[in-house]
Order: sequence, then C-alpha cells, then structure tokens
Amino acid sequence: MIELWNFLLYKPLLNALIYLYGLLFNNFGLAIIVLTIFLRLILVPLTLPSLRTAKKMRELAPELEKLKSKYKNDRQKLAQAQMELYRRHGASPTAGCLPQIIQLIILIALYRAFIGVLQTGGGEVAAKLNQLLYSPLRLAEGTIINTNFLYLDLAKPDVFRLPGFPIPLPGFVLIAAALVQFISSKMMQPIVAQSQKVAVKTETKKDDLGTSLQSQMLYLFPLITIFIGYSFPSGLILYWFIFSFSTALQQYFVSGFGGLEPWLKKLNFLRK
Repeated sequence: MIELWNFLLYKPLLNALIYLYGLLFNNFGLAIIVLTIFLRLILVPLTLPSLRTAKKMRELAPELEKLKSKYKNDRQKLAQAQMELYRRHGASPTAGCLPQIIQLIILIALYRAFIGVLQTGGGEVAAKLNQLLYSPLRLAEGTIINTNFLYLDLAKPDVFRLPGFPIPLPGFVLIAAALVQFISSKMMQPIVAQSQKVAVKTETKKDDLGTSLQSQMLYLFPLITIFIGYSFPSGLILYWFIFSFSTALQQYFVSGFGGLEPWLKKLNFLRK
C-alpha cells in the first residue's frame, strides 16, 4: 500500500515540484502556485459534478422546506421523503465533501514532500531528494533548495510572536487561507441558511443529516486550516490558499455566490 501511495501520488507530486522549481528560476513559491493550479485543472472532472449538485440542492431548498413542514412530527418519514427527493433529482447532501477529501489527500502527500525534504539542509537535501527523483531531475551534490518566497520561509509555519505574548499568532497567508476556505465552503453549501430556518420551527429543534453535515463542514475546515497552520510549513498553507481560492472561483462560475449571497445582500454588495 505504501509503495502504491508513493508511486501514484507522493513521488509524482515531489518530482513536479522540483521540475517547476527549476523551471521557475528556483522560486519554490511560484512552483507551489503553478502546481496547485495544475492540480485544480486535473481535478475539474471530479469536482465539477459535486459543484453542480450543490447548485441543485439550492434549487431543491423550497421542496425541502415543504417536506419539513409536512413531516415535522415524524423524523423517520421526513428522512425517507428527503432521500426520495434527492433520488428523483439526482442530488446528494454529501456531494460537497468530495473536493475537501481530495484536497486533504493531496495535502498529506505534499506534507511528506515538505517534511522529508525541505526541512533538511545543505548537501543532505540533494542526497535525500535524488533517491526520490526521476533521473532527469536529479540534483547536483550539495544543492540547497531555496524556500524563501515574499516574507515567508516556505519550510516553516506562517506565524509570528508578539513581545510578551506566549502564543504564536497566525500570519497573513494562514489567515487568508482560513478565510477563503470558509468562503468556499459557504458558497458550496447554499441550502444551509434556508434549512436552518425551517429546522427552528420543528419541535425537535434538530436539523436533517444534510444540513448538519453542511454546517459542520462550513466551520470545521477553516478551523482545521488555522489549527494545522501552526505546525505545518507555510508552503502547504500557500497551496491550501490557492486551492481554496480556485475552488471558490469555480463554484462562482457554476452556480454564483450560493450560500454567500444573503450575506452579500445584507452588506449591500449585491442587490436584494
């Protein structure tokens, strides 16, 4: 299993990073950005159906409200009616999980690449790296990988400390990554606000499975971004930011602002 993981994901990603690093003037930040955009293009066939499903879920919101009103005293029949509605329209309340799951799998592979290679030094970098690189990409002995990009050291976390304050604070890229992750999740879960309003009217005060999963995803992934950002190399956070931003951009072109639209209207960014 480990060998298959290395062959299919870890080694190709590592070699792609080194190739782009050399191609882009030994700038590892640019290599990460270009690789992320490339990965997003490859993943379009997988993520696009889930984004379209999110749009369909938004269109089904009025029907879901009617079902919740009709079966507000019978949660079993409500769940059955919801599943039947989803089946008829080819929708799934958990479809939005796919892009995040894929993102986490790729993140684990990139984490190995950074931890195993970029946090060593001097000639040791080239020696360890060459064991994993394809022959044309092998580096000269003593090669040092440049991990500086803007204000970041991509091999170290994007955090800073205030004098006298014991806890490190998240840096700009880490905050931006968490914010964009939240915006992306909000756009992909357009029925959350509608279904929560209906759930308040029910006697049990509980939401259905789809809404519960959506609500958890909305806040969980940005919190995970902040949490792991304290210890992960900032190069991973840069990847996370670009990936989440491109996901939000793709979501906008598929179905607009989605669940973000009510907030934008309240802030007068959109017409009501």
